[in-house]
Amino acid sequence: MFAAKTCAAVIPCFNEARTIAPLVAAVSQYLPSVLVVDDGSTDDTSNLAGGAGAVVVSHQRNLGKGAALRTGLSQALKQGFEWALTLDGDGQHAPEDLPALLRCAGQTGASLVIGSRMHNARAIPWLRRQVNRFMSCQLSRRAGRHLPDTQCGFRLIHLETWASLSLNTEHFEIESEMLLSFLAAEHQVAFVPIQVIGRGRNSHIHPVTDSLRWWKWWRGLEPPSPPLAETGSGKRGSSRHGFRRVFIR
Repeated sequence: MFAAKTCAAVIPCFNEARTIAPLVAAVSQYLPSVLVVDDGSTDDTSNLAGGAGAVVVSHQRNLGKGAALRTGLSQALKQGFEWALTLDGDGQHAPEDLPALLRCAGQTGASLVIGSRMHNARAIPWLRRQVNRFMSCQLSRRAGRHLPDTQCGFRLIHLETWASLSLNTEHFEIESEMLLSFLAAEHQVAFVPIQVIGRGRNSHIHPVTDSLRWWKWWRGLEPPSPPLAETGSGKRGSSRHGFRRVFIR
């Protein structure tokens, strides 16, 4: 059985004063600690997050989502947590979906559990949906298996496993790099359906700039090794296929 007390929430934020306080309060109902990484915000994100009960770590300037996640996950590991639940600070992830990810880890032994929105893909804005599908298709081909939603930031991460990997990206391509790295190291990955919630404002993702960053990262990958599905190492959560699609509510 998965123990929620072993898990901290990590929320990377950039100018999320409108949503961060109620989000911290909601997540705190499920997990014992909420770490907010204020990635160079120019609004009142830090004060509002701290007032709602979060531990706040601040970057002096905006370094990018990948860098913010690295800071938050490292902090959670230093504080003795075994797991981290990451979610975006803009309210697009529903805290009530959180228990489904925890149950999935307990039932499957997966080291990385990712929320999947693709069962209700039409609720995702058209451009983001198309970009997600393109990137997920490319990553699925490389991994040799279907990966339904590779860009979702609502994730449950086993921290020691994460710390053993070499992750270098600093922006939104971190979602793809993390997923491929877990699979390449033969750690089991699972997907769980989650709600799709509208943001009510524009995303921090810059379609051209961030797509170019992703493409640069993608082109820089080494040629893939023999199909991952052919291997199995007995590592935590590993299996012959290293991937499981799970539908748990």
